[in-house]
Amino acid sequence: MSNLTIFDLDNTIIDGDSDQNWGEFLFEEGIVGQNYQEKSEAFYGNYYDGNLDIDDFLNFCVQPLKDNSMDRLLELRNKFIEVKIKPIVLTKAKELIIDELKNNEVVIATATNSFVTRPISELFSVENLIATEFEIKQNAFTGKVVDVPCFREGKLLKVKKWAESHHYDLRRATFFSDSLNDLPLLDEVGKAIIVDGDNKIQSVAKTNNWECISFR
Repeated sequence: MSNLTIFDLDNTIIDGDSDQNWGEFLFEEGIVGQNYQEKSEAFYGNYYDGNLDIDDFLNFCVQPLKDNSMDRLLELRNKFIEVKIKPIVLTKAKELIIDELKNNEVVIATATNSFVTRPISELFSVENLIATEFEIKQNAFTGKVVDVPCFREGKLLKVKKWAESHHYDLRRATFFSDSLNDLPLLDEVGKAIIVDGDNKIQSVAKTNNWECISFR
């Protein structure tokens, strides 16, 4: 049986944060105002400081999805991928993922919602995406979160559930991440690899004898 390799998305295999870039893109397109952009930046800071209120953040993120038709959102997303995401795909990460796909099962696990991240996972030829899911009814976003947010312990729960349903043992899995917010999952896998981490996560990595690498 193949092994399981898990990749975080934001600032791990792309050189930036997809949620932050989505908010910036919506502002540039005139979909949201300056206030939204400022709040987005504040949430981004809270995330990397480790004190993000995930419920407040998701309520904020889903509002533009609720306020626009699916056809308009899909049109915007296509442009977003071309303008904001393709330029920040990390070549070393993509090459490694392509190599991993030859022999192993690959999963991208991210706190960012699946509407934004599904086409990003496709850029890496990865079918298995575990993300925060917003409810859709009658081809429109309701504003509700399906299941738990894919964040901190929630990411661990969602990945563990997926792994068990596909007969993988996390104790034999490898996980690449840049973030302190991923410590619950990093602690659970057999091999944790820190990618371009800040001083805080590198300190944790040193204590745990985790490998530290760069895709940049």
